[in-house]
Amino acid sequence: MSVPLHFPVPSPRSPDNTARAAVPAPRNPQAVSLLAHAVRTLREAEGSTTPADRYSVAYLAAIRASAAVLAMRGRPHRARARPASVWELLVRNAPELREWAAFFAAGSSRRAAVQAGASRLVDAAAADDLVRRTGEFLLLVRQIVHGAGR
Repeated sequence: MSVPLHFPVPSPRSPDNTARAAVPAPRNPQAVSLLAHAVRTLREAEGSTTPADRYSVAYLAAIRASAAVLAMRGRPHRARARPASVWELLVRNAPELREWAAFFAAGSSRRAAVQAGASRLVDAAAADDLVRRTGEFLLLVRQIVHGAGR
């Protein structure tokens, strides 16, 4: 199953080889890079042959996309803070993604079990659903990283 993700990259020159108007630099190059890595990871998940691999790699793509949001929004420093999952940090820094964080957090133990070798816990339908939902999540993250109007 494939989720179409289009991330156009403007060319610095037009077809007649004249310079175009300057394209504003992204607000946070690290976030852009993390999002691009998440997109590549999702594409890898789409090409995986086993449901367990599709599930596990799609979940990793979601984690990487979350890291892009955290790079944009920053992480407030708190001394002696207890360790927090990426999903907890996402809720704190991007409350509009609370439902997505809950969705992915609910699958974290399944992902851990699959990575530990319990591949029978994921069938093709569950893996395909996670790939699809991760694609939707990446589109929302793209809006955060690149701005809604881009």
